[in-house]
Amino acid sequence: MTETVLTASETERPTTATEEAMSTSRRKGRAQRGSTRRAALRGWRLALAQLGVLVAWLAVWQLVVSRGWTPSVLAVYPSEVFSFLKTSYQSGELVEATVATMYATLIAFVLASFVGVVVGISLGLMPRTERVLQPYLDALNSMPRIALAPVFIIAFGITTTAKVALAFTIVVFILMSNARAGIRSADPDVMRLSTVLGASKLQLFFKVMLPVAVPSIFAGLRIGLIYSLLGVVTAEIIASKIGLGQLIMKYSGLYQLEGVFGILLVLAVIGALLNMLMSALERWILRYQPPADH
Repeated sequence: MTETVLTASETERPTTATEEAMSTSRRKGRAQRGSTRRAALRGWRLALAQLGVLVAWLAVWQLVVSRGWTPSVLAVYPSEVFSFLKTSYQSGELVEATVATMYATLIAFVLASFVGVVVGISLGLMPRTERVLQPYLDALNSMPRIALAPVFIIAFGITTTAKVALAFTIVVFILMSNARAGIRSADPDVMRLSTVLGASKLQLFFKVMLPVAVPSIFAGLRIGLIYSLLGVVTAEIIASKIGLGQLIMKYSGLYQLEGVFGILLVLAVIGALLNMLMSALERWILRYQPPADH
């Protein structure tokens, strides 16, 4: 009879363990679902708060214009701006100009990112060369870019190349500086320990220095994309056949401020979207890194 009791007890143990495992799994599932719902709720709250800011801004704009608190030449209602954007979109003018501006922006950004990151990393790895070139790089970086616009226009004409060249000179120094700083931020103790353990120079670069430099490089990329857009628009304002900057100059000359404000609004939206895109890409690339301590 004792043996029978022992056998029954033994057969009950796996069942109890299984039930406990299933209960633990259910609790984890409920916790995950609860965490997902809370994250979604926070996202909706943030979106509503941002929408509220936009509505408040439009209301203040409408109030300021309707009360005559601005000079008459600047008195443009939000409805007039949106009406202009609708008309310009339907005519194809806005789409064509936006495509031309973004095309030059992306070309300048890609070229400047490649050159800036490569040169910045190289300078970070060669401190002696950096010390020799530093005064010349600082001198070039301190030059006002807008002063170079006539030079590029004379060299390349009123073309996309001139716009790309101006934006390139702005963005390349941003990426160069961030890449160099990222490489220099590698912990010297980790570098020495890796060397003692037999790591080659190539392994030091790819497994120690480059992972440390990636956040700094991505910060430069995010800023560089916005400055690439600003550089292209600046070039278009000075001289261009097509582009958002050219439309700003066109409607400024015609004293159609609803057109100027409309294009500025389009540029603000494009800048915000580009920043959001780069932030999302940065979070995805750096997802392996632990969250920063606060």
